Amino acid sequence: MKKTVLTFGLISGAILALMMFSTLPFMDKIGFDKGEIIGYTGMVLSFLMVFFGIRSYRENVNGGQITFGRAFAVGILITLVSCVCYVVAWEIIYFKFMPDFAEKYAQHIVDKARASGASPQAIELQIQQMKSFKAMYDNPLINAALSFLEPLPIGFLITLISAAILKKKKKSDVRHADDDEFAKIQPQT
Repeated sequence: MKKTVLTFGLISGAILALMMFSTLPFMDKIGFDKGEIIGYTGMVLSFLMVFFGIRSYRENVNGGQITFGRAFAVGILITLVSCVCYVVAWEIIYFKFMPDFAEKYAQHIVDKARASGASPQAIELQIQQMKSFKAMYDNPLINAALSFLEPLPIGFLITLISAAILKKKKKSDVRHADDDEFAKIQPQT
């Protein structure tokens, strides 16, 4: 299981990192709202590796069968490896290439509040919250924890769906409709 998890987790993580690094030069043109859409779309695409990882484990390691629990375990481990790659990539981007991200994001949020016609008190509250956000985000451990939580729910959801789709019981545990039809035509003794 370790080989499958690492292989597919690292592929998924590489896709996530590649998406982040490839959009880096265009961040000012993309903007925060579209960047969020692009980011989450990239996460969904990268977490397709969870499906393929579970399927690979089922077919190549487990002899074509897998329980929901085992499929979920494989999938969530792939997700965790991918999330770690995401965090590493984000930490590099944030602290080396975009140290002003928190300020720009805070300004974007405050500008959105102003544009929505929020009261001066609400805007001031938003400014204070953004100052707290920046202080937290500048701490690498908190930054890493928050970054880890971004892709995790998507990976969790895709893991659940993939495990449900790919579970396959042993042939002796599966009851076939043909067996029921055969039993109906057999003479009773």
